[in-house]
Amino acid sequence: MNLSGILVIAKPEWVPQVVADLAAQDGLEVHQTDPESGRIIVVQEATDVHAEIEGVKRIKAMPHVVMADMVYHYFAEDEQAYDAMPAELAEDTSVCVPAYLNA
Repeated sequence: MNLSGILVIAKPEWVPQVVADLAAQDGLEVHQTDPESGRIIVVQEATDVHAEIEGVKRIKAMPHVVMADMVYHYFAEDEQAYDAMPAELAEDTSVCVPAYLNA
């Protein structure tokens, strides 16, 4: 199981709708919102790093989401050992991977 903390930003007038859309998704839990700034904190539970990245992509594609970025990542149990960032993720320009994770 992989857990990730995701910062989602929406225009303030759309926060209630975005929160409802996020809460309706499997594997996502909305933990905190700041309606004035449009910030929403989401925790995602995924089976592996690939599912985790796909989840972030789905959030980014949601209506009224201005920005979504993974700000925390935790590998609880991942059956696959990674020596480096998987090639298909490293080549994906829609995902910003911190340089220290590519080492």
